[in-house]
This record gives sequence, C-alpha cells and structure tokens, in this order.
Amino acid sequence: MVNPEIEDGAEAERPVFIARRLADAERLEAVLTAAGIEYDVEPDTYAGGLVFRSARVGAFFYVADELRDRAAAVMSENGFAPIK
Repeated sequence: MVNPEIEDGAEAERPVFIARRLADAERLEAVLTAAGIEYDVEPDTYAGGLVFRSARVGAFFYVADELRDRAAAVMSENGFAPIK
C-alpha cells in the first residue's frame, strides 16, 4: 500500500531497498503489503556494472522513518537485504 505522505517526499529521504529486477520489486511489494507496512516505490537510476559502468533503472522503495526498522526486519525475514 502506497503512503501518500511519503509520496510528497516529506517523510522518507533515502531508500530502504533498490530492486534491480522487476520480479524482486513485485515480491517486495507483496511482502510489505502483507506486513501492513506503508511504502512508496518509484523508478530511478543507479550506477551498475563492474568493468563497464552504466546508468540502470531500478525500483527504489521508501518507507517513513518511523517504519524503517520494522520494514528492515520484515525484509530480512523474507530474504531481502535492506539498505541501512
């Protein structure tokens, strides 16, 4: 469930996770929704590649600061490595 307050950009400044594949983004959406954690997700670019660096597009997940620890715990339980 997308949080309209986060969408305004007032509450969350750094992503809790960057999904590099669509399947990962869809699975994380299902995990966060099932846990009742409000989040925002938007496409953005990140640098990828070891030898040949390039800009790639990923799904950046944001949660409100007060939900960050809970979201990180739920993500870890489900095989995701949250950004600290």
